[in-house]
Amino acid sequence: MNEALQKTLGLLLLILLGLVLQKKITAREHLKGIKVLILSVALPATIFVALLKIELDRTMMLLPLLALSFNFLMLLASRYVLGLFGVEKGSSNLRTLMMLLPSLAPGLSCFPFLIEYLGDNALAMAALADVGNKVFVLILLYILAMHWYHLYAVDNVPRSNKNKLKGLLIAMFNEPINMVIIIAMVLLGFGINLSTFPAFLENTILRMSVMMTPLVLLFIGLAVRVKWHELKLIFFLLTWRAGITFCLSALFIYSMPELSASMALLAVVFPQSSCSFWPFAHMSTVNTMEETNRPKSPTFNINFALSILACSLPFSTTLILGVFSFTEFFMHPLHLVIIGMVLTLVSCIPFLLKKLKATRSGKPGLGDLTVLSGFTEEIEPERAS
Repeated sequence: MNEALQKTLGLLLLILLGLVLQKKITAREHLKGIKVLILSVALPATIFVALLKIELDRTMMLLPLLALSFNFLMLLASRYVLGLFGVEKGSSNLRTLMMLLPSLAPGLSCFPFLIEYLGDNALAMAALADVGNKVFVLILLYILAMHWYHLYAVDNVPRSNKNKLKGLLIAMFNEPINMVIIIAMVLLGFGINLSTFPAFLENTILRMSVMMTPLVLLFIGLAVRVKWHELKLIFFLLTWRAGITFCLSALFIYSMPELSASMALLAVVFPQSSCSFWPFAHMSTVNTMEETNRPKSPTFNINFALSILACSLPFSTTLILGVFSFTEFFMHPLHLVIIGMVLTLVSCIPFLLKKLKATRSGKPGLGDLTVLSGFTEEIEPERAS
């Protein structure tokens, strides 16, 4: 059996174990504790070890810019393409999708597999690229959310929120992963690597990093709580996102033929990371503000956003494991373009058929909340209660 496939099956067993343990670990507090342990201890330790094993190069500073460019391209694609799916222009659903689909959360969905399949160097590259993504999801998407809030929900409200933006900047630098990247880059600048640490400290950091992959895979299994009546709609939206992303990865690999095999795979799997939680945090902030103003229509569809987040992690995990199971196939730009076009076409067919059917019958299109399967709750009565 293919060695990569055997490794994939072993990782899937850990996810399966997490699914089995769902009956034992049901409280949100328990899951939150595991997530905090991953993002504050295991993952920072793993990234720290990976960064201190690489040789610092100026070209690495391009990685955050490349990630940021991907975020903006996906934002533009969401803005101008989702209308073809029947998502109504200017609707809360479109704004929700534009916040979530361009964002990336590689910490839980991508980094564990990079360390397992490609090693420390690829993980270090991905961690540096994620800095650009963090700027996008923490700062730029917050500004966009506030812009939409003032544009659609309220009038005569100051359009700046410097205190909130300052808080987001502080949160960005206080996040353990970002602090680890900064410290590691400073140490590398002074020529210090992991082997120069005292033995007890080096061993402690290595032990913390070892537990990352099992914890993350168990967490994925524990966290998956999919509402099946919502799955169909979200599956096709995530399929469209994956298809566009494969095409962008193909374009990048084709334009840089000197890329090594590991860097080409990194360019494929990193953009396939699941949607980030931070846009949802910004949307929740706007939703709280709207409870006071009570606009005629909400800026975002919070229920829709939550369901997308719930499905995005297992979807991205499955895709990334598939790529790593058949690495030779996914390193060719032509194969990536074909897969991307097929996924995009598959995602469009149900929406186009439903829109055609709605047009013939005179019913509302997909932009109407009553047509979005699984999201039929009325928002205003819910607030009133």
